[in-house]
Amino acid sequence: MTATTATAATTATTATTATLGISEVAETTGLSVDTLRWYEREGLFPRVERDPNRRRRYTARHVRLLQMLVRLRRTGMPTKEVRQFSRLLGEGPSTHPERLAMLAAHRDRIVAQLAELQGDLAVLDEKVALYRQLIAQGLDCNGAPSTVTDADLDTVEF
Repeated sequence: MTATTATAATTATTATTATLGISEVAETTGLSVDTLRWYEREGLFPRVERDPNRRRRYTARHVRLLQMLVRLRRTGMPTKEVRQFSRLLGEGPSTHPERLAMLAAHRDRIVAQLAELQGDLAVLDEKVALYRQLIAQGLDCNGAPSTVTDADLDTVEF
């Protein structure tokens, strides 16, 4: 093995085993340090190995998992289900069918929620259009003259 090959092999090994501290992971994921600790303490995230100074050392795999768990929580998956999903991950590929079922069920809930939100947005759009029309015509909601003008719309952001 040449010196160049040995250096390349060492660099590749270091790159694949590189770890991040908790502050770096917090910055990468958008989670606070306290939230990262809470995820671990509550069993939403597997225990993270620590260095000789007892500092958590996260791998790229940990970061990807955290990003997935954040998405599950942000889309409304209950903490209990996130905990179960994380536990199943730790049990390996034999739990793929269970994980698939959990994600498919959660996806169905998100799709239903999106449909509901789209309906809500349509109603809001109608109200915005109505108020713009009333203001442009100088009317209140009862059709009586109003003192609100188009200039007042300049202060409203859409």
